[in-house]
Amino acid sequence: MTAPSNPPSGAGADALADGVLAGQRRALARAITLVESTRADHQQAAGEMLARLLPHAGKSVRVGISGVPGVGKSTFIEALGLHLIAKGHKVAVLAVDPSSSLSGGSILGDKTRMERLSVSPQAFIRPSPAAGSLGGVAAHTRESVLICEAAGFDVVIVETVGVGQSEIAVAGMTDVFVLLQLPNAGDDLQAIKKGIVELADLIVYNKVDLDPEAAELAMGQMRNSLGMLRSAHAAWRPPVLGVSALRGEGMETFWQTVERYVAVMTEGVRQQAAVAGGALAEKRRRQALDWMWTLIEDGLKARFRADPAVAAALPALAAEVEAGRAAPTAAANALLQLFRGA
Repeated sequence: MTAPSNPPSGAGADALADGVLAGQRRALARAITLVESTRADHQQAAGEMLARLLPHAGKSVRVGISGVPGVGKSTFIEALGLHLIAKGHKVAVLAVDPSSSLSGGSILGDKTRMERLSVSPQAFIRPSPAAGSLGGVAAHTRESVLICEAAGFDVVIVETVGVGQSEIAVAGMTDVFVLLQLPNAGDDLQAIKKGIVELADLIVYNKVDLDPEAAELAMGQMRNSLGMLRSAHAAWRPPVLGVSALRGEGMETFWQTVERYVAVMTEGVRQQAAVAGGALAEKRRRQALDWMWTLIEDGLKARFRADPAVAAALPALAAEVEAGRAAPTAAANALLQLFRGA
């Protein structure tokens, strides 16, 4: 990730936080660039900035959008974003593009695909490269969500690459996880076997206008299949909706369903579970704790590789493992014993 020029620190981090709180788009972009930087001094400045912004975050509806490539995620997000802006919302889109495993490069073409939404003053679109992150979600997307919330965006949409573990990753950082499906895209039972549908709070079939009869059949099969699964929340069973993002049809019904989900997961569940803020607030608390442990694990791994003793011994031990002369377990234990942890 390219580091920001003249990275803020100390008072500079406070000034950048003030710019974000004032809704300055340039400050918002610089703040996200800062948290994405891997330099130690930038990370320290980012921590100071996030400490200022955190009390002002958490007031948005966080929507995760996932689905296989070609399902129309960008078209759906643009149609939804324009619909929400017309209703008076401010919409931030954090779109993660896949990075090449060979060159490391990323096209970052989401602004091109969301041309109408990108020019709206009430929208902010930030494409970021996955850069090899597990799950196709940029490593600091969670911090970017908090920054957008502090800047006054009341709807934050996270679009994932839609491959590998992306569904798990996005479900772990959003309030409502939406799985986009295509009619005639295969056996829905296979999706259930892979565990993808179990994560979804809403299932949406896009492009239903192309073959309405096939779409109705697919949605009916999905509804029947969901009956075989145990719902993640006793008070909510994932609905199956049909939309045509290209025509902008079905967006109001979709958003009403999101609002109903939020209501059920706050007021309704709070009365039953006696949890402050309801199940949705509890979900966010659990997500924050999980993210803390993820950062700890990432930090320990980075320190392990940077340890002088480990760095000196690693090439030879790795060669021994590759040649079959040393067991991976023995090599790992030897390296861990060398690790000072400082």
